[in-house]
Amino acid sequence: MPSMSDSTPPTTPAPASSTGPAEGEEAPDFTLLDQHGEPLTLSSLRGSKVILYFYGEAGTPACTGQACDFRDRLDAFASEGYRVVGVSRDEVPKIARMAEKERLGFPLLSDPDHAVHDRYGAFGEKQLYGRTVTGVIRCTYVLDEHGVVTLALRNIKATGHVAMLRKKLKLAP
Repeated sequence: MPSMSDSTPPTTPAPASSTGPAEGEEAPDFTLLDQHGEPLTLSSLRGSKVILYFYGEAGTPACTGQACDFRDRLDAFASEGYRVVGVSRDEVPKIARMAEKERLGFPLLSDPDHAVHDRYGAFGEKQLYGRTVTGVIRCTYVLDEHGVVTLALRNIKATGHVAMLRKKLKLAP
């Protein structure tokens, strides 16, 4: 495992206890590669509402189920003005395999050094089967057309997440 001195810190590092941007704050901008190896900059999505969700690992049952739930409701989200973007620590080839296999019609972004996860409070200590571990903290941020966080959800469950999100956003089931 590399030491902290072996890695380059993000330009604006988040403190270890960061919980990410709060509701009412502008979402931190970033650029990451999508499943096609193309850069996607969050601010380029301004003008649309964005559902930005952080998930643990491409191809695992829970994360695949969550992505497929978004896929299955993608037309409904789009008709309500939302774009969906998923972010994981996986490398591009791994997210590309999941996107192709599951026919996902939305961007999956690669954040292998978890710099963006850190800025959004999506990486840190969590409880897993009664143990404290360090890893991805599943969370979702809903942004308005100006990039301002309107809803911040942390420590969410993958199963039922999309239905719960639609309910919180007061959208039709």
